[in-house]
Amino acid sequence: MKSIILYNATVFTGVTRIEKSAVLIEEGYISDVFSKKRFEQKKFPSGTALYDLEGAYLSSGLIDTHIHGIHGFGTDDLTTEAVQGMSEALINYGVTAFCPTIYPQADEDFIRSIKTSVAAMGKENGAQILGLHLEGPFINPEKRGVQLTEHIRDVDIELMQNFYDAAEGHITNMTIAPELKNMRELALFCGKKQIILQAGHSSATYDQMREGMEAGITHSTHFFNAMRNMHHRDPGIVGTILIHPELTCELIADGEHVHPAIIRLLIKEKAADKICLVSDSIKPTGQKKGCLLANNEEVYLGDDSLFHRTKDDVIAGSSLTLNRGVKNMTEYGLSPEEALLMASYTPASILGFDKTIGSLLPGRKASLAVFDKEFNNIATLVNGEFKKKEI
Repeated sequence: MKSIILYNATVFTGVTRIEKSAVLIEEGYISDVFSKKRFEQKKFPSGTALYDLEGAYLSSGLIDTHIHGIHGFGTDDLTTEAVQGMSEALINYGVTAFCPTIYPQADEDFIRSIKTSVAAMGKENGAQILGLHLEGPFINPEKRGVQLTEHIRDVDIELMQNFYDAAEGHITNMTIAPELKNMRELALFCGKKQIILQAGHSSATYDQMREGMEAGITHSTHFFNAMRNMHHRDPGIVGTILIHPELTCELIADGEHVHPAIIRLLIKEKAADKICLVSDSIKPTGQKKGCLLANNEEVYLGDDSLFHRTKDDVIAGSSLTLNRGVKNMTEYGLSPEEALLMASYTPASILGFDKTIGSLLPGRKASLAVFDKEFNNIATLVNGEFKKKEI
């Protein structure tokens, strides 16, 4: 593999921001990060490919841990080809790793979606699959959102074992409602399997959420959305997450799922390494033609840039891409380095991949993204190989 130098870049390492810097990539890994002076003094082997980024942003690749689909491909297609299509689409937005996210559906379809998603691992032509995010089916029907009631299940450890077996152990994270009966048994099962549990689609009270924390629930799904609100007599699940700094949370930063003023409140209360930006995008996101379907139901894109279910106008999902979420966070008051960290290091850290990806430091995989100052993607590298290049 040819060595690569990306120079004259504004580098975001995940620790700091370095102007006019350069990065050396060898054998798919970040070998060194140079200042301008060191770069100009250093001699590189013949054949090293040099790319002038002309001051563009260079960061660790973005990581989307909650995504159902994009560009007309979705986990609800129940095919390996669709998940591979998601992988290829995501590199256009600087995403280098993701967790295909599976909706509640009939048990046989849920297992088929798991198997077809896992079958795509190792065959990706774009963003790499870290593992699967199961958004249910053990959630509270009172907070189901667009999920179908008939596919929401009581906690069933035998069924969970079937999911785990179908995934060949590749379940990274799972959304559950902490208030459900037998939640603790499920949490203990997932803890032994190193599955990160996140509270969501839940009506949990403060006490129920605290009990969930004791059992190992440390993360939360699309914070503020589809969960019990805060009340002065019961902080609920929202209050619990705000009160406890150790808890992490997903955030859909499109300005619609959560009002920008509330996002500004959140970033006052939680550090950047506790907020994980996600797209929660669905199959028709970025789709140019054809019928718009999500979870086998017809949807339309509203004036609010959200997809709505055609039959009842219920919000069906996001049309956000992760790089736009990063840009939005800078408009809500964060620095570029903080916003990028929320979409790279934070998800890697939450899922336990931060020793290999999520930061731009020597020894890490060279899965990187180049953005202009508006966070439009210019180039994307996965394991040191250009998957998209406009430089």
